[in-house]
Amino acid sequence: MAFASGNIGGSAVYMTFGTYFMLYITSAMFTGVSKAETNKLIAMITTLIAIIRVAEIFFDPIIGNIVDNTNTRIGKFKPWLIGAGIASSILLVVLFTGIFGLSRVNFTLFTILFIITFIAFDIFYSFRDVSYWGMVPALTEDSRERSLYTAAANFTSFGQNIVTMIIVPIVTYFTFLFTGKSNEGQPGWTVFAIIIAAAAIIFSLTVAFGTHEKQSAVRQITKKKTSLKELVHALTHNDQMLWTALPYLVYGFGNAATAGLMFYMFKYVVGRPDLFWITGAIPTIAGFFTSPLFPVINKWVSRKTIYAVSMCSMILAYVLLIISTDSLPMVITAMVLYYVPQGFIFMAVILTLTDTIEYGQLKNGTRNEAVTLAIRPMLDKLSSAISTEIIGLVAVAAGMTGTATAASMTSSGISLFKLVAFWAGLLLHILALIIYVLKVKVSEKRHAEIVIELQNKLANEGITEVSSKEGPIVSVTPTTIETTVCAPVSGVVEKLSNITDEMNHTGIVGKGIGIKPTEGKIYAPFDGRLLLLFTTKQVIGLRASNGLEILIHIGLGTVNMRGQGFITHFDELQTFKKGDLLIEFDRDKIEQSGYKDDVIVLLTKTSQIQTITYTDQAVVQTGDELLKTRYKLNSKTTENKFK
Repeated sequence: MAFASGNIGGSAVYMTFGTYFMLYITSAMFTGVSKAETNKLIAMITTLIAIIRVAEIFFDPIIGNIVDNTNTRIGKFKPWLIGAGIASSILLVVLFTGIFGLSRVNFTLFTILFIITFIAFDIFYSFRDVSYWGMVPALTEDSRERSLYTAAANFTSFGQNIVTMIIVPIVTYFTFLFTGKSNEGQPGWTVFAIIIAAAAIIFSLTVAFGTHEKQSAVRQITKKKTSLKELVHALTHNDQMLWTALPYLVYGFGNAATAGLMFYMFKYVVGRPDLFWITGAIPTIAGFFTSPLFPVINKWVSRKTIYAVSMCSMILAYVLLIISTDSLPMVITAMVLYYVPQGFIFMAVILTLTDTIEYGQLKNGTRNEAVTLAIRPMLDKLSSAISTEIIGLVAVAAGMTGTATAASMTSSGISLFKLVAFWAGLLLHILALIIYVLKVKVSEKRHAEIVIELQNKLANEGITEVSSKEGPIVSVTPTTIETTVCAPVSGVVEKLSNITDEMNHTGIVGKGIGIKPTEGKIYAPFDGRLLLLFTTKQVIGLRASNGLEILIHIGLGTVNMRGQGFITHFDELQTFKKGDLLIEFDRDKIEQSGYKDDVIVLLTKTSQIQTITYTDQAVVQTGDELLKTRYKLNSKTTENKFK
């Protein structure tokens, strides 16, 4: 709930600035200035915004890299959520004052201060947005759980729809309150910006103080700082991230232009600006259903299918808008087809991008959480920048500025409006659909396989590196220690060479011993720390307090159960005492699924194992001695500190 609440303020700020700042510029910022001068200033401002935003988007990956390299007591995301969230909110208010009225007094000074303020706002908002969405992979590694977090955050994106619903009444009301005029004047815009900024600050603090980053082994292993050179390599060599980003950018161009011109359609084409609130009400109502439904539908239908169907709905909406905008029922139908599926599209894209983090980690050896998820806001800003320029130019060229009305519109102006708002959007959405369907390969199933590959790789290579929280690296005298590993479960002892896997292949590779269990509980075989917990829950990596590392596999083929039938009682990097209950597993469910429930204890870093003595008991009880090993410590090891 805390994480989801953060997007109420974030989406409200994005909609206020990304869509309605242009409306403020064209309707109120230059009140009192001649029409000819106003048109020049509008063109200048929109051009400046486009140039600045296009230039700044190339810094978003750098912003993500800065966030990724942040290491504080409260995590790497929260400092930016707090500081950048407050700063961007304050600067939003400054922009909506026309830089404290300079827009109508001193054009030169206004231009200089506008550029500085705009750049600062954009940078701080980017830090806040990248940090927020970058938290998703830090909360869980499971693709299904990520869909729940993302669905919750997307559910609260109704903040932007609330803005659409209340912006006209609030701006009009406060303008009347301060001036006695019933229009969208400067006082109303300023008060509205203050309301949005206050909400954004409150919700940024809520998500910062109400969430907790998961310290998993997969995250810890790549915690080293990433240089700019490594950053560029990681981005350019993550082909699935690039293929996911491209159709989203193409979709964004069309969507931003259409959404930005929607108010102009109701005011200057349909002639009913009082009904503009519908464009906020429809997605708001839809959001209460689409976001919670996405994880449910995604259990049975792939993300790619959800994305394709949603895009087809929006394409149909464009066709209806092109055919007729003089029929209010047709317009409302098109609004439903246009706005309802947007939540599904966003969910599909953001989850695919999130899953490309592990894809990139497996392929390139570096994990870039904030950097990868900085791609989406970067693309949003790029499409918004271009659309802002287009909206300003279309508004001026079509005569949709100042005191113009629907009755004063020319046929050429309406045609120009439709060409940009609808025809261009239609073609871009079709192109985005084709690219995504043909080129994006990281499905839910493939991501689960990637995570397992990463964890297997980590287990096979040893898991010492992930335990930086245990203490500093200290020099010690090379020594050999003898360690006893107790039976983690009661059952019949088995030699690895006699165990058959789910395909009836005989022999398990490695040094260790197996147990045919008579119960479904795994207990700690020594005092130590849980260093690795597979997302599928059937494999755990443990380290004893004296440095010995082991893996415990529960069942053969149980990876395919995706965690069903397993209950964990400890999380990664938590310490435990000998005899603590670590995992419960449902033996009947394993058998019903067609797999074996054999428990296998494997020693890792076998090059450091000198001798192993296995128990001669045919049957062991939990806590009985299972094996003894002489283990050679390296010349440098981690000083273990257990609470």
